[in-house]
Amino acid sequence: MKIKKYILGLSGTGLAAAMLIASCGKSFLTKPALGALTPNEAATADGCEALLIGAYAVLDGQGANNNAIGGGNPWEASPSNWIYGSIAGGDSHKGSTIGDQPPIVPIANAREDGSNGFFNDKWKALYEGVSRCNAVLATLAVTTDATAAQRTEISAETKFLRAHYYFELRKFWGNVPWIDETTTNFQQPNSADIAPKIEADLTVAMDSLPAVQLSVGRANKWAAACYLGKLYVYEGQWAKAKAIFDEVIPSSYGGTGAGGVTSNNLPYGLTDNFEDNFNAATKNNKESVFAIQMDANDGTNSIANANGGDMLNFPYNSPFRCCGFYQPSIDLANSYRTDATGLPYITDYNNHAVANDMGLTSSQAFTPDAGNLDPRIDWTIGRRGIPFHDWGLHPGNNWIRDQGSAGPYSNKKNIYWQATAGTYSDQSTWAPGSAINYLIIRFADVLLLAAEAEANLGNYAQAETYVNFVRARAAHPSGFLYQYIDNTQPMAGFSTTPAANYVISPYPAGYFTAATALPAIYFERKLELACEGHRFFDLARWGIAATTLNAFYQYEGHITGDLSTGSFTAGKNELYPIPQAQIDLSNGTLKQNKGY
Repeated sequence: MKIKKYILGLSGTGLAAAMLIASCGKSFLTKPALGALTPNEAATADGCEALLIGAYAVLDGQGANNNAIGGGNPWEASPSNWIYGSIAGGDSHKGSTIGDQPPIVPIANAREDGSNGFFNDKWKALYEGVSRCNAVLATLAVTTDATAAQRTEISAETKFLRAHYYFELRKFWGNVPWIDETTTNFQQPNSADIAPKIEADLTVAMDSLPAVQLSVGRANKWAAACYLGKLYVYEGQWAKAKAIFDEVIPSSYGGTGAGGVTSNNLPYGLTDNFEDNFNAATKNNKESVFAIQMDANDGTNSIANANGGDMLNFPYNSPFRCCGFYQPSIDLANSYRTDATGLPYITDYNNHAVANDMGLTSSQAFTPDAGNLDPRIDWTIGRRGIPFHDWGLHPGNNWIRDQGSAGPYSNKKNIYWQATAGTYSDQSTWAPGSAINYLIIRFADVLLLAAEAEANLGNYAQAETYVNFVRARAAHPSGFLYQYIDNTQPMAGFSTTPAANYVISPYPAGYFTAATALPAIYFERKLELACEGHRFFDLARWGIAATTLNAFYQYEGHITGDLSTGSFTAGKNELYPIPQAQIDLSNGTLKQNKGY
């Protein structure tokens, strides 16, 4: 059983945060929504459970009528953060054409400001999640028929979700207002770090949630532990992070005990096939720590539950119809080059560029790169002459809306397979939906976060062990992409001949030192988690965003036309600007981030 969406109108606490999340008049706040439930009317165990499902329902940022929560386009509030994490982080281009969705262009170039409406829609979606969580807790407090066990479970699960929404808010904007179920004055300042409060919510969730849930989409105690470890990494609290990850990671992967399990009771581990994390037919596997459950063809005649936030991100003029956004960068593709020993070129990968068809039409001859490559390139990037799952060989320019704007590549991790498209794609609207889950945290991410903690504590051998598990999975032949048996009939299946010259190896024993460990870990996160919305936030927290992204603009900006104004300012652009609409609504209580 999976969690389905129930959108419940609330007055009182359910609307309380509207001062911060809605661009509407004050009169709206003083009137209950028609057909809404007050906390007292919902104050039963079943009512609290329904409200909790409503708090889960906005994980995907989507509201009714295929819009973002609170209005706006669905992609503005996409939980995958493809705009704010991947495009802003340089692993992808906006795609399409320069003039299509122009507010993304300044975000890609680190030229954004608080007037950009995309930030306001993301802010509203996240605070809607906070508001719904607070409504659950406020209602639970006046519920009389819930058992002690039900109270503990509902409270802990709700605090996990609230921690997630606040973690995202803090990741985007740094200090943000903390509003909880006890808040009565909703014009709160953004003057304090809310990390301790996020930590408190996650600690309650870790200590109180069960290890196994009846519904696969619900958070369990191990998901809360992983999230707490991630918070500690973001905070640079390495010893606390290590203590958490020692418990979470099974001994077979280098942890100290049995390790954690998924909410559907699968011991944590890496899937044999890297691509199983991006296939609806193999979702909710042992690598899925916490995922947003996507569901195609759910009877709503909408793709709101089918990853509507990523509806633009399919090759243009292709079987997917729309829309040519979210194109992996040439810089990212070059990162997958490996040397004769199967290791990456961490510092000078762009000097070992992967051959591409930039500037060529699909009718002009092109031979795919024959050099050594990390196989993850072909599960992450669609490139000409290489199988695009079972849809045929990627044709190059015919599937690219504007090469000159965004390069020659297509995104691949969100692409459903032709053989199962009838089940796992959703064609209810003008662009496709998909049942591929969005993984907020997966086990490979956990291993790399643990490696980072170990390296910062000087435990280089342990850090190397964690990274090598990730690389060994990528090197497993079952994860390779193979050529078609018949290129004219890709549905006939795959041969036993790899689609490219895949050469990848673990790091040799002793490679990780004080000088080499962190650069290797940072690069491994780039390779493993590419196009999953992490890159910008990683660069920002590492303190290397200015150096890395300005080098990216210099390199990539000479190839494509969408990065002509790129310039990252250290001490400013690590955080996004507080939406000006929210500052105005707060009557100046909210203060803008430095430099904007």
